Amino acid sequence: MIIGNFAAWNIQSILIRVVVSAVLGGLIGLDRGMKHRGAGTKTITVVCLGATLVMLTEQYIQINFPGLANMNRLAAQVISGVGFIGVGTIIISKHRVRGLTTAATLWASACVGLAVGIGFIEGGILITAMMLLSLHVLPYVERFATRHSRYCNVFVDLEESRDLHTIIQNLKEADVVIDSMDMSESRIAGEGISVHMVLYMKKTVGRTEVYEIITKSDKVMSVDFL
Repeated sequence: MIIGNFAAWNIQSILIRVVVSAVLGGLIGLDRGMKHRGAGTKTITVVCLGATLVMLTEQYIQINFPGLANMNRLAAQVISGVGFIGVGTIIISKHRVRGLTTAATLWASACVGLAVGIGFIEGGILITAMMLLSLHVLPYVERFATRHSRYCNVFVDLEESRDLHTIIQNLKEADVVIDSMDMSESRIAGEGISVHMVLYMKKTVGRTEVYEIITKSDKVMSVDFL
């Protein structure tokens, strides 16, 4: 162990594990709470502490009831069970999926709690640090990559499916390549269709030009870029 052996079963080790779990969960939750996400400080701290208690209970059973011990069973239930909590934070709105990062953070926080609960405090601290670093740095990397990407996702709502042919033809004439395309029933008009297209744009064509090409047709009800 780098910073000490916290796997021993004594009151000092138990207290340290519980306190570290609360601190790490609080740090992760505080980061999410400041961004006004679905799961904030209280939620993630409680999840982390609950996972820690599970591993402490596992160790208690192993020490006091050796014949009943199974160090993997309860931990596996926590990992799968927290997934159901995360599902409640995921929302699909206007072709966008929101809450996936919050759900993943909840799940990872439970894993941090499990690690700390069994005494692997170094692993919990390291993963917490990497999680916070990822949550702060990766959005900038993603925005930079998106700005310089020639691909774009477009959702188009049309009054009728036959109007799609004109849009496809206009895009081809502007040297915009349709990488993939999916169609479904429009959420705006029951008789219309919603088309999701992944477009590859040349250097000379930007999103503004693509928007103008698509909206040439008076049958287009809405255009949404991701």
